Amino acid sequence: MKIAIIGTGNLGCSIAKGLIQTNAITTLYLTKRNIDSIKEFEGYKGVTLTADNTQAVKNSDVLIFAVQPSHLEQILVDIEPLLHENHVLISTITGFTIEKMEGIVGKDKFIVRAMPNTAIAVGKSMTCLCSNGNGESRIKLAEAIFNRLGTSIAIEENLMQAATVVCASGIAFWMRLIRATTQAAIQLGFEAKEAQELAMHTCEGAANLLITNGDHPEQEIDKVTTPRGCTIEGLNEMEHKGLSSSLIQGMVTSFKKINSIKTDQL
Repeated sequence: MKIAIIGTGNLGCSIAKGLIQTNAITTLYLTKRNIDSIKEFEGYKGVTLTADNTQAVKNSDVLIFAVQPSHLEQILVDIEPLLHENHVLISTITGFTIEKMEGIVGKDKFIVRAMPNTAIAVGKSMTCLCSNGNGESRIKLAEAIFNRLGTSIAIEENLMQAATVVCASGIAFWMRLIRATTQAAIQLGFEAKEAQELAMHTCEGAANLLITNGDHPEQEIDKVTTPRGCTIEGLNEMEHKGLSSSLIQGMVTSFKKINSIKTDQL
């Protein structure tokens, strides 16, 4: 595939790494105002670094936008005359609606919104996708791209704000939980490096149990809790201290914030 990433910042770099590592590209254009900051991608076959969005658009069929929300509108205005009938526009921009994109480039364009997370750099992203009417015929293409970089799911656009909190912000939430587990392991006697190994691989194992078995989390919890055992004592203490409610309240707070960002852009 001939792909361009317009705006190769943190997320753009993560997407680029995933695409390169999984051989998902024929050519890949990476754009950024200061290309010195993405020199790590120099030398890869088929990869071109440029500060010129025009060059990237002209030489690509799939355009992945990973710029700041405040920059996307002007970029779309600038490239609109260059768009042809085969271009697929994939936006990763928080709060920038399909309707707003259609108002700039036209409803006849193939428009997809994607919400990946930074685990895309290691091929483990959970990516949510939605599209405009025309873009429905290109959802499979978007899935083909993002399934090589993890797992994707098609949802309605009105759920994209929530998906951002659960999947994109969710990486930070899980990192904090892993860090807390690491700190507890250190307090229990492990060295820092060992503690983190224990925490992160146990987290990975828990997720893979659910992915592989398709069970509800409580079914797996039941397998490791026994009457008057240490696991149930620990779980109950965490709940007394508000573990579940704190996580839920934090995610709802993030959701309220992301909706305020969307309102500010209207």
